[in-house]
Amino acid sequence: MKNMQNVKIIGTGSYVPTKVLTNEDLEKMVDTNHEWIITRTGIAERRIAEDNEATSDVAVKAALKALKDANIKPGEIDLIIVATNSQDMIFPATACLVQKKIKAVNAATFDLQAGCTGAVYALITAWQYIATGFYDNALVIGAETLSKFVDWTDRNTCILFGDGAGAAVLKADQEKGILSGCLKGDGSNDDLITIPAGLSKYPASHETVEKKMHYVKMKGNEVFKLAVKHMKRTTEKTLGECNLSVEDVDCFIPHQANIRIISALTRVLKIKKDKVFVNLNKYGNTSAASVMIALDEAVEEGKIKNGDIVVLTAFGAGLTYGTIVSKW
Repeated sequence: MKNMQNVKIIGTGSYVPTKVLTNEDLEKMVDTNHEWIITRTGIAERRIAEDNEATSDVAVKAALKALKDANIKPGEIDLIIVATNSQDMIFPATACLVQKKIKAVNAATFDLQAGCTGAVYALITAWQYIATGFYDNALVIGAETLSKFVDWTDRNTCILFGDGAGAAVLKADQEKGILSGCLKGDGSNDDLITIPAGLSKYPASHETVEKKMHYVKMKGNEVFKLAVKHMKRTTEKTLGECNLSVEDVDCFIPHQANIRIISALTRVLKIKKDKVFVNLNKYGNTSAASVMIALDEAVEEGKIKNGDIVVLTAFGAGLTYGTIVSKW
């Protein structure tokens, strides 16, 4: 990164819908129970968007909070990236809809899709734009309303997902904030987490609807093993590039997918439990919004202080993996 600008995260924000769906609610919908869900996932409840609440709507609410926290006006933003797997529509990009709603009239806009790793991909992408001097300020949002793409008769997937958004403002700074990042992909496992139909391979038809091909499909056991393996690899690689070790980490924020994955990952990395931030029990898996919501809550709760080393790591459909290390 020679001759590059330093980049810092200067503000965060988050939003989750008001509607709460508990495990007890799910017991009335599918063949499951609270104890089974808690034991296998760690999730007690999740937030569900209203029928008229789109991904751009939750994104806007998180974005406005992040802008306020950063003391940045919408017109000062040069770039908006929305990481999502549940766009409002195929086009225009959800980022364009966010730009319109917050009146960020000077911003370039695009969506980024990298499964649940999307926010980490988006943060690293925005970092590069600012580090090279191409832009000065960027707004990164992870936002999802994946509940609209869940089969509520499938007890293996409907218990997992929730809705919400998290956002961060990045800015060029004299002090070094973001220290390093690592992004990886593994297309050989493209079939492990999918929504098969709705686009060019399987356009919407009576057949795709009848076969429930527009809903999330996941092979959980196979995902578990690869998620732990590759998040460990990207975390160690990224810390190593900063000449840091896990002992130097003050706050570790993994993708909030499953408590068993988080527990296994922290165990193999040998990270102390009190350094790991978890809000999975309240929100479930919010996909690309996951680490961003957790980051904002960790800041709000005082779990992240000035000078702390913060690690965000995630995995998702693709498969994709990524880690970013920042000094707060």
